[in-house]
Amino acid sequence: MDMCDWRLLQNGNSIPTVAYADQPYVVKTDDGAWLCCVTTGEGDEGEPGQHVSTCRSTDFGRSWSVPVAVEPPGSVENSYAVLLKVPSGRIFLFYNHNTDNVREIESHDRSMKISRVDSLGHFVFKYSDDGGRSWSRERYDIPIRRFDCDLENIYGGKLCFFWNVGRPFFHGGTCYVSLNKVGEMGRGFFQRSEGALLASPDLATVADPADATWETLPEGTVGLRTPPGGGKVAEEHCFLALSDGSFHDVYRSIDGYPVEAYSRDGGRSWPEIAYMRCGNNSRPVKHPRAANFAWKCSNGRYLYWFHNHGGHFLKGEFDYAYEDRNPVWLLAGIEVDSPRGRVIRWGEPEILLYSDDPLIRISYPDLIEDGGRYFVTETEKHEARVHEIPAGFLEKMWRAVEGKSVTCNAKELQFGERFEPPYPWKRDSSLNNRVGCPARDGYAIAVELPPGSAPGELFNHRGADGRGESLELTRDGRFVYTLDDGTCECRMASEPVPRVAHGGRLVVNVDCGPAIVCFLWNGCFLDGGEDREFGWRRFDRLLVSRINRLKPHFRDGVRIRFFDRAVMTAEAPALFE
Repeated sequence: MDMCDWRLLQNGNSIPTVAYADQPYVVKTDDGAWLCCVTTGEGDEGEPGQHVSTCRSTDFGRSWSVPVAVEPPGSVENSYAVLLKVPSGRIFLFYNHNTDNVREIESHDRSMKISRVDSLGHFVFKYSDDGGRSWSRERYDIPIRRFDCDLENIYGGKLCFFWNVGRPFFHGGTCYVSLNKVGEMGRGFFQRSEGALLASPDLATVADPADATWETLPEGTVGLRTPPGGGKVAEEHCFLALSDGSFHDVYRSIDGYPVEAYSRDGGRSWPEIAYMRCGNNSRPVKHPRAANFAWKCSNGRYLYWFHNHGGHFLKGEFDYAYEDRNPVWLLAGIEVDSPRGRVIRWGEPEILLYSDDPLIRISYPDLIEDGGRYFVTETEKHEARVHEIPAGFLEKMWRAVEGKSVTCNAKELQFGERFEPPYPWKRDSSLNNRVGCPARDGYAIAVELPPGSAPGELFNHRGADGRGESLELTRDGRFVYTLDDGTCECRMASEPVPRVAHGGRLVVNVDCGPAIVCFLWNGCFLDGGEDREFGWRRFDRLLVSRINRLKPHFRDGVRIRFFDRAVMTAEAPALFE
């Protein structure tokens, strides 16, 4: 196993599942263990036999106890569990349960029969008083008030569709659990959806959980939807409580952008709904139809998991928008004041996790803090894992969004007679027969472009057969970086950069781990804008460094330097200090 890059998906530690693996969520128990719930089964997602199990770890997820089934084996579908620990130490597990054993439903337009029945029926919970070693025999139904989307479904609300992925939270003595209501089944499986928040002021204190009272929020008959003009999909809601008592919610759409909402009255109303924005230029965040989670850390700062592509290219795409969940990207956030109350200001993106298989779909994460260390869980639907995130990596992200300086220990490469930046595939002399292996480090190029720079080559180190590297500025303001090893050419272009003629600072980040090139202009990540779905560009990870004895040509007046590793977006400004 390649252990030189902590971001590589396969370097995580496995969480026990059967075959299908989904939503590996963790709470820390009062005895210090991690308790993980997971939806699993012998088939694929939604097939009969799907069920919830839990397991415990006392060594930061390196090993796990034998899984415990929450429902008896052979029960009807029980799925999509989330965990909440209350101050007493009791742990509640909320999940979907096909109590009525519904075996088939119709699509909203009655054009097809649907045999997948894991997102309907009853929303229920059990509890554990022994740290998840066992679960209550009794299962408790949560009463859910019907919205318009329920009453307008094909069954008139007699059968309701829903599921949950969001972490519950405890605030002001009240337990809150999110819910994704589904109004129409059809294209993309969930054809119309919106968010709700279930609130119980006494679940944590009543002697008998059956006596707990529940309220469905927001008030009225409409849940959390997309902004005006948005699509019908608004789902996988992730709620947080901010320091001033405001609630924050982020959720996915099929509009190409995630949606962000704020409530100032405990979730009863959500007047502030807009597509999420980030970065130094407050641009729209791009995200497909995938889980996007926000977490509040113990230091009062925030992290946001997303996939950093989308835009208008995905608008209205019910099925295609599920794709491209590799790599995973992360934003850091901090609370700031606004005229309406506290809001989260999000920074610039960083790659968090990746797989060498571009079609792997990494999703449904959770964040665990333990003893000053940070971990994330994730699944690619058939294996769930846990990964440690270096605390220094996150600290640099938070410093950047706070406007503080970030140090960077990347060293400038000094080229003598041979100009040879590292390529993604290298020969390893320690292996038998000195075979090849991936080089996971990469390099960064820092370019200081003066005002009035004309289009054309900025540097060129390419031979007569094309092998080598070059960087150019096109007439329409794009930066184009080319890698060629003599057998394969990869040409990676940014979107047009406004006011590039005024000059500025460019970083071309060649990350050989995920085999991705990113362009950073004046500290801002170029995400493709309206020009393209993906701002980051893949290159062939099998490119091999081959001899090119030509000396590079650098444009006069343009300062260009190479550094010995790919850098974080947060570190990029330090290359010019």
